[in-house]
Amino acid sequence: MRGDRILVSASPGERRVAVLRDGALQAAAIDRPDLPDGVGDLHLGRVTAVSAAMSGAFVEIAGGEAAFLPESETPPPRRPIAKAVSEGDWVLVRVTRAAQGGKGPRVTMRLEDAPPLPATRKPQLLARGPGAAERLARALPDLPVETDSAAVMALLGRDRARLAQGNAFDEATESAFAELAEPIVTLPGGLRLHIHPTPALVAIDVDAGRAAGLGDASAHGRVNEAAAAEVVRQIVLRNLSGAILVDFAGLPIRKRPTVLPPLEKALAADLLAPALLGVTRIGLVEIMRRRVHPPLHEVLGSPTSSATHLLAALRGMARDAAARPHVALALRAAPEVVAAAAALPIALAEYQATTGRRLVLRADRALRPGEAQIEEDRP
Repeated sequence: MRGDRILVSASPGERRVAVLRDGALQAAAIDRPDLPDGVGDLHLGRVTAVSAAMSGAFVEIAGGEAAFLPESETPPPRRPIAKAVSEGDWVLVRVTRAAQGGKGPRVTMRLEDAPPLPATRKPQLLARGPGAAERLARALPDLPVETDSAAVMALLGRDRARLAQGNAFDEATESAFAELAEPIVTLPGGLRLHIHPTPALVAIDVDAGRAAGLGDASAHGRVNEAAAAEVVRQIVLRNLSGAILVDFAGLPIRKRPTVLPPLEKALAADLLAPALLGVTRIGLVEIMRRRVHPPLHEVLGSPTSSATHLLAALRGMARDAAARPHVALALRAAPEVVAAAAALPIALAEYQATTGRRLVLRADRALRPGEAQIEEDRP
């Protein structure tokens, strides 16, 4: 890994963004044009229901999605929701939080420089929000941006981004990025974190292993203090959100509050300003982190989705095609991975634009989802 910078690696259907500090991965994000999370999108929507009990209203936006408009996100001054909007109203809204677990996105009417309402009155997408590369480049103006995509460089501007020679991610960054899909994080000295997202909360277990020596309380205290920074680092890297419970290793419940100061210090650098709520009666540390974009495990799938497997295969295939431009290639993969292509038209078009050849896919029932094979396309 190299220095302090933002790296943007582009491949068919995917933009992966890595933030490096002192050579270590500190933030990560994935954009998929075929599967946008919608945050920042501007919509013309229609109010379909007003709920005083929920202090909000439901708004139909593009695609028939039902977005939730909180009372606090209507134009000032704040009023009861029934006085702010009425059923049937046409409103301009921007998505502030991605959809989650069957619940629609959250939206706001508090817009800067809002455009006039379109003449055509139907729920519609008016403008896409910024992607991860734009967001991070704006949020971290002190870091230079390096990308292997001319399109990304044009988007950010030549004064903000530099075109890399070869792939933007080196092997170390690729490896660090790949580790974010794993539930276990192994650290020097035998310390391990077990990270388990569930629909209700995220559970993180700190396993001291041999790192705690003979297991005395002082050793566990030192281990947990060291673990606190890594717990927060993983929360940010994986974009974990909602209720997060951490079980630190080996400490009696009465001594669990000793881990709060190092946790608070590490959390202070998080742009989402998570709340450290304290220690529960059974000794679990509670953290509440605001959800904006989907966490990484939802983007990648847990277990890994067929779309993720296909996009990873296209990444390797595009690089192979660049190394062998005169060889026609085909991708052999499990049937479910091949079927995922139907939902990724932008990825297929980008592959063809990058390689100059259409994508040839061959379903093979003998292969598992992660076993795609690149082969020559012989007549």
